[in-house]
Amino acid sequence: MRGPVASAAPYRLIFQPDPVLRAAAFAHEASVFGSVYKVPYDFHVAEFAPYEAQSAFLVVVDQEERVRATMRLVTPGPAGIKTIVEAARSPWFLEAERAADAVGLDLAKTWDVATLAVGSGLGRDRLVVTASLYHGLTVAARRNRVTSLLMTVDERVRGILETYFGLYTTALPGAVPKPFEGSPASTPVYGHCADMLTAQRKLNPEAYRLLTLGVGLEGVEIPSEQQFDLLERALALSATESTELSRAS
Repeated sequence: MRGPVASAAPYRLIFQPDPVLRAAAFAHEASVFGSVYKVPYDFHVAEFAPYEAQSAFLVVVDQEERVRATMRLVTPGPAGIKTIVEAARSPWFLEAERAADAVGLDLAKTWDVATLAVGSGLGRDRLVVTASLYHGLTVAARRNRVTSLLMTVDERVRGILETYFGLYTTALPGAVPKPFEGSPASTPVYGHCADMLTAQRKLNPEAYRLLTLGVGLEGVEIPSEQQFDLLERALALSATESTELSRAS
């Protein structure tokens, strides 16, 4: 795995940003969902409030430190995994945990790709910025020993993930596309990480090199692998906050 590229790269990928940037990432996420799916800001806040403590963010910023793209990952915790909670409710009403067990999901080692929000105005950079988020997801999942992924995904987006990024998912047993939160057709889906990477390598080797190996992301500064470790990032942020508090006092 390559290290960070030149600091002059126009974009920078960050995993688990500091509180100020995290707030900006949330505002960006809410804005994109409001624009694309017409989700009101208050609804978005209420929807993710139960998962705030379990959320990890991947954020792409430009040279002016403006947030240009975000991905929210919901990790295991007291609130549950978001897709499992959603699948058990309207419009699917699945026995979601039983369905997860039937397909071999270990929910203690499963992450939920809860949102992907890529802003407008990126032009030709849109592909590399989006790809860097999925590359970050790949590295973070490996570093944190994640075995499977879940998401409630719009079917149009699901098609893009398969065609352009080689990311193939399977509907949870009993789940079919349904209108959901502004999407005309969304589906609760899952993928086992090892199987997804094998399929990507065989069916879309160019996407495998870009997303999984990070070859071709020269326009985005990528953190070292250690910085994708949730525990390491938590300790680093705690140390930063302690230093800032000491200076303030």
